[in-house]
Amino acid sequence: MPERRGRPARPPKKHSWRRQPPAGAPAVAEPAPPTADDGKSAPGDVPAGNGRAGSIVQSALYRDGRHIASPGSLAETFRQLRETPEGMAWIGLQRPSESELLSLAGEFDLHELAVEDALEAHQRPKLERYGETLFVVLRAARYLDAPEEVDFGELHVFVGRDFVITVRHGAAPDLSAVRRRMEEDPDLLALGPEAVLYAILDAVVDGYAPVVAGVQNDIDEIETEVFRGDPEVSRRIYELSREMVEFQRATRPLVGMLHALMAGFAKYGTDEELQRYLRDVADHVTHISERVDGFRQALTDILTVNATLVTQQQNAEMRALAEAGFEQNEEIKKISSWAAILFAPTLVGTIYGMNFEAMPELRWTFGYPFAILLMAVVCVSLYFIFKRRHWL
Repeated sequence: MPERRGRPARPPKKHSWRRQPPAGAPAVAEPAPPTADDGKSAPGDVPAGNGRAGSIVQSALYRDGRHIASPGSLAETFRQLRETPEGMAWIGLQRPSESELLSLAGEFDLHELAVEDALEAHQRPKLERYGETLFVVLRAARYLDAPEEVDFGELHVFVGRDFVITVRHGAAPDLSAVRRRMEEDPDLLALGPEAVLYAILDAVVDGYAPVVAGVQNDIDEIETEVFRGDPEVSRRIYELSREMVEFQRATRPLVGMLHALMAGFAKYGTDEELQRYLRDVADHVTHISERVDGFRQALTDILTVNATLVTQQQNAEMRALAEAGFEQNEEIKKISSWAAILFAPTLVGTIYGMNFEAMPELRWTFGYPFAILLMAVVCVSLYFIFKRRHWL
């Protein structure tokens, strides 16, 4: 972490990533600062706390762990920080504009890559050191009860030897609660920007606990729905699995980040009490990361069980259909057998009912008994044949 030292005068910085006029181009005069009655603000003079919606949340100055000023603009914050020995500025922003970040970058000499990441967002959790400035990206999370889903936010933190800048992209975490906590504990806040970074890390990690509880409840409900045969459960398992992948991406890198911070305790002279706090946060992160890994494995197992149950149900339905088809075939066999048996006397009777004069059997004394006997023999023969083939 950055080492706490006295604050020397800060000369203005020029950065290569700012656009420069081409060689040989005529110089463009800088616009004169606006007067007080022109209704405009000077560059960097963005209101703090009451600026445009979703931009600067709060700007405050601290010395020896106590709140000494709440400047009304970034420019005023810069000026008062220069005039305050051993002071620390804590500036909070939410979805800032490019001009606001460039103003901060020029004042605090922030690295262009870190500024670009803070502007674009959608970064993975990471910890980068640029000279004396530490750049930390965190993924906060909160559980939404109504839709039963996890909402993720992104937080970028710049930590220097006398400043902390937070850039939020999303609703989580609630840094106002972090600020109140630190202001109520001057001894902790007096440890400097490193203590503020600890408090932010602790708030982000503590915010994971309700998410873990909510996800555990969702998994319990899903297990009940799986064995109840709910047809919509597969979709819910898939959606929660995607959230757990995102949750895993948010928590797993934190373990390495905190171990990297702990590895620099001796080099950067971190206070022993602060070291204990950070180790406690690292333990919590490890526990949360293990729980998230367990959730993802549990969802994979539940999805496998659900697929097995669905397959078994489909097999049972197919077996029931096959049995119904078999029974239908048996009935058709019986009907066909009796139809064939009844067809034989019908055929004989039909032939003898044609009333042709040339039929010799019409005048035969035994013609009628012979016809009856023939019908009986044919019917009995067909009956035994079908019976042997199990059609009857």
